[in-house]
Formats: sequence, structure tokens, C-alpha cells
Amino acid sequence: NLYGRHDWRLQGAVKRGDWYKTKEIMLKGPEWILNEVKVSGLRGRGGAGFPTGMKWSFMNKPSDGRPKYLVVNADEGEPGTCKDREIMRHDPHKLIEGCLVAGRAMGAHAAYVYIRGEFYNESSNLQGAINEAYKAGLIGKNACGSGYDFDVFVMRGAGAYICGEETALIESLEGKQGKPRLKPPFPADIGVFGCPTTVSNVETVAVAPAICRRGGAWFASFGRERNSGTKLFNISGHVNTPCTVEEEMSIPLRELIERHAGGVKGGWDNLLGVIPGGSSTPIIPRHVCNDVLMDFDDLVRAETALGTAAIIVLDKSTDVIRAIARLVEFYKHESCGQCTPCREGVDWMDKMMWRFVRGEAAVSEIDMIWELSKQIEGHTICALGDGAAWPVQVNKLKKGNFNLNCSSSSFLS
Repeated sequence: NLYGRHDWRLQGAVKRGDWYKTKEIMLKGPEWILNEVKVSGLRGRGGAGFPTGMKWSFMNKPSDGRPKYLVVNADEGEPGTCKDREIMRHDPHKLIEGCLVAGRAMGAHAAYVYIRGEFYNESSNLQGAINEAYKAGLIGKNACGSGYDFDVFVMRGAGAYICGEETALIESLEGKQGKPRLKPPFPADIGVFGCPTTVSNVETVAVAPAICRRGGAWFASFGRERNSGTKLFNISGHVNTPCTVEEEMSIPLRELIERHAGGVKGGWDNLLGVIPGGSSTPIIPRHVCNDVLMDFDDLVRAETALGTAAIIVLDKSTDVIRAIARLVEFYKHESCGQCTPCREGVDWMDKMMWRFVRGEAAVSEIDMIWELSKQIEGHTICALGDGAAWPVQVNKLKKGNFNLNCSSSSFLS
């Protein structure tokens, strides 16, 4: 129900197959659920791509007396990304059922859905669906008649991009400033309220019941090895019909754009490049876009990343230098300021990129900004610094020919 053409409430969700045989899944126990998720090959859909079955199994240890928590990361702040909000707005029962199944797998009796502050309609629909689920006995005491108690709570953030990082999210959930923690200890040991916690993306959690109902092997039949299953892709930018679509992993990028987004405006030959996974993934030029597959491994081979699978298409009218400068400005604004390389370095990069935009930069600044981005990358507590550095490193495609006149087509050719 991605486009909201059907009823998002409980009655409509049940007609679409949600909450079907959920009690049977619950009664099969955590080991069975974890095994199905491992067989499915599901990898985290929030950007990191860590194997979900393995991540959830870290929590499936004998209790030391502390409660365990599932935290759902619904703080979707990555520019270009709008997949999780569609689930929460139009299919909230999928997420609630997913919380129950995932919670059972890891022995958690409560889930906190941390939702981005700007998502008012989404949080409203989600809370309405939670109320319906409580009333129907699907969650709460003796959830689905399985003998397992499970609660779901909605926590609204305040719009900080940094709170999409799992430990910053936990800090915010506890009522503190949303600043990333040093790891270790990892959330699976000391998470929310000092208790074992797993933080998972909305899409990752929402697909768990379907995997358990249809079997891990069914899910693994989509895509290719190590990149299996289906995925929500957001396609925006210079395309004829921007959309959010569910497709199988490893679909060629060109096929995805032409089949679902109506192709590039002005035709494929008018394509300059693509940001394949949200703003923090490096731009890939057209010759790479011709045959690259939309999955974790092939995009790494292409020196970029799948990220959140938010595809931003850039045609030849794009001023790439200005676009990169705008991205760096975003990261400068959203940095929490905790780490010096990020706080100072991204500020410097921002000033330098706008000098390039205005045509005021010296040729020597090309190597300087490249070196600066390398000093930020990998030297911060969280990945925000990396996300700011990677777009700048697009000049590795044509290092030494950074066009100071901002001629984008020659820049990425």
C-alpha cells in the first residue's frame, strides 16, 4: 500500500495479509524466527547493510535481569530518502507486526519507534494503528494469544539528522542531546536506559513477518547471493515520473529508472550522473550507470554505496559543483559538533566548495579540499563526517581537472 490507495487501518491491513498466522509465528519461538531471517539473507535496509539475522541474534542471549528493547529507527533524514515514511503513513500495521516478530526473536518485550519530528501525519497514523492493535489484542498483554507480552511506544524526535545514528538516537530517546556515543560498548550490551538494545530500520523490521510467513528461502530467491530480497527504491531528480517502488535487489540501475521513473528527462544520453543511495553516497557518472546493479556489493565495486537506495538522477543541466556544495552545507548544518575533524573540517569544506561555485578558488585548492576530505573520513565517532567527505571526493573521477568554471558535463565525463 505504498501509495495509500487502500485503507491503512486494521481492517484494510488484514485484507492485505497482515497479522495472518502471527500467533503461529510467535509460538514457533525465537530460534525459528532468527533462522528464517538468516536463511533469507536480509541485510539492514537503513544503509549499513549488516546481516539482520546475525544482528538480532546478538540479543538472543540468556537474560541477566535487565529488560531488552527493540528500537525502530524511523528518523528518516537522509536527503532524497522517503521510503520509511510511506510505510508508516500507508502501511503502519506492517511495522507494528514486524516489531512484534522482531521483538520475539530477540526476547524484547517493548519496542520504541523513534520517528522524525517533521513526520506528523506518519506518527499520527502509526499511533492510530497501535491503538487499534492494542484494542484487537494483537499487542499488549498476551499478544495475539501467544502468551507473550509486547508493547509498542512512539517517540517523536525534533528533526535532527544526527539522531538517525543509532547511539545518538538512543541518547535522544533518553531525553539527552542527540550526540553519538563512542563504541564499544555497543547498544546490544548497553543501549537505551543502559539495557541491551537493537536498533533496526523501519523497512528491515516491516519485512520480517512476510519472511516468516513465506519462508526465508522465498525471500532469498529475489536478487543475487549476499544481496537477496526486495527493496524499496526512491527515484527522484531529473526523471519524468519520480516515485517510490519496491523491486528486487540487484536490478540494473538503468532498468530501474526507465521501467519505473519514465526514464531520464531528455533521454538516457542527457544523463550526467546519479547519486545512488542518498546524499552521503558518491555520485557515479553515466558510463558507470549503464550497467551497475542496485545492490550492496556492485555499488561498492563502483566506488559508491547502496545507502538508503534513494536514487537522485542528475541530467546535463546540473551544476555538479553547486550540488556538492549544497550537500556539504547540509552536513555542516547537521553536524553535532562533538568531533573536531567533523566540526571544523566540514565547515572548511563548505567555505571552499562555495568558493569553487563562485569561481574564486585557486587551482591549488583542488588538492587541498581532497586532502581535507581524507582527514575527515574515518576520523569521527559516527559516519556523518564520512557522508560529508564522500560527495567532495567525486573529483577522483577526474582528479587534476576540477573545472573551476563549473562546466558539469566535462566534470563527470
